Amino acid sequence: MHTLLKSTLIVTAIAPSMVFAQAVNGDREVTISGQGQSDKDLDNNAFSMTASYGQYINDRGQIGVRQSLSLADREGDSTDIDGATVGYYDHHFGQGQMRPFIGANLGFNYGDRTEETFSAGPEAGLKYYVLEKTFIQGMVQYQFLFEGSSDVDDNYDDGILYYSVGMGFNF
Repeated sequence: MHTLLKSTLIVTAIAPSMVFAQAVNGDREVTISGQGQSDKDLDNNAFSMTASYGQYINDRGQIGVRQSLSLADREGDSTDIDGATVGYYDHHFGQGQMRPFIGANLGFNYGDRTEETFSAGPEAGLKYYVLEKTFIQGMVQYQFLFEGSSDVDDNYDDGILYYSVGMGFNF
């Protein structure tokens, strides 16, 4: 398990430099997903969204950055904004309409209700192409939080699962 964790951290640490080195080597991609909720009187509201930008470094590998923001507005309380910025590498399988992928991510969480901390973990998903360059994406991420390298081994088993469904475009 330690080898997987170290490999995850190494790949996501070098991914940003690979974006600039391989910028002409394939399609770019953007994705977006979101959700919201309100009580019946619209006094307590929450909204979250995630957007990503990725670059294919070859016909299977993609690196990119993902930004998540959430807003919570409760009656009689201040509005809280939280976020996470994550670098990722995903490896895709297949060339047809359904393209599963697995990957790794490394990022930083911050905001009004969130303790500022690093996060890392594996991710997996499926892209279903409804048009040649337009797809619906489902993804699950496991992220564990840590403040420094000494926390990695202690916190790996205490992670959080994130699920998302959204859409994306290649260009």
